[in-house]
Amino acid sequence: MGHSAAVWDSRLALETTKDWNGIEQIILRNPQGASARVSLHGGQVTSWRNERGEELLFMSSKGILKHPKAMRGGIPICFPQFGSCDSLEQHGFARNKIWVVDDDAPPLPTNDSHWKSFVDLLLKPSEEDLKFWPHSFEFRLRVSLGMDGNLTLISRVRNVNGKPFSFSFAYHSYLSVSDISEVRIEGLETMDYFDNLCKRERFTEQGDAITFESEIDRVYLSSPNCIAVLDHERKRTYVLRKEGLPDVADIIDVVVVADFSQTPEGPMRIV
Repeated sequence: MGHSAAVWDSRLALETTKDWNGIEQIILRNPQGASARVSLHGGQVTSWRNERGEELLFMSSKGILKHPKAMRGGIPICFPQFGSCDSLEQHGFARNKIWVVDDDAPPLPTNDSHWKSFVDLLLKPSEEDLKFWPHSFEFRLRVSLGMDGNLTLISRVRNVNGKPFSFSFAYHSYLSVSDISEVRIEGLETMDYFDNLCKRERFTEQGDAITFESEIDRVYLSSPNCIAVLDHERKRTYVLRKEGLPDVADIIDVVVVADFSQTPEGPMRIV
């Protein structure tokens, strides 16, 4: 697995290693045994384990895991667009690029490094990127693992040359769940959403919670800052908190195509 090094800060570990393609990965650990793995390929979190070693993210075993192809699973970074429009590839190019470790990251407004194992990453556009999206930027990403095992991602986008530009952005999270029929999402009641399976027609959520009996692809608007994903079979609850992102997308993706009921271990993506 290439080289390995350890840096300790308040008993919190950060280790670097390389994957099978020779691309550097950073492993974050806490004293309780929780861990997270971050690849410089896309700045993507590819693993998040609790103190019992249970994997909390889904990574496809059928995806092409070779740069510059995007990795399917974990937490891809969608930038400068989420979805498909204009001349850019779907979900933008950030998830296909090689990021660098940012050893001189500017301080965050709050002390996010307190009692956390973390890494700061940086992405700048290449000359080729500027041909398709002619805007100079610096995208900084901090991934941190807390003493409680919570995973936090903080993104900052800086306009380098001062010329205005607009973009869309998402953490395209694949959560590991058991049988999708045993999963429900709470916190989106009465929210308006665009249904991508109905030509982005706008609807209002009527149920007390979202459950899954077939494919779902929606974007919820002006969503609350906290939602819960309950996996009844595993007796596990994911709590997702956000700041600064107004909308949330709910996507169930059936692996291998076929009948939905044949893919109980398929990924659940929350953006």
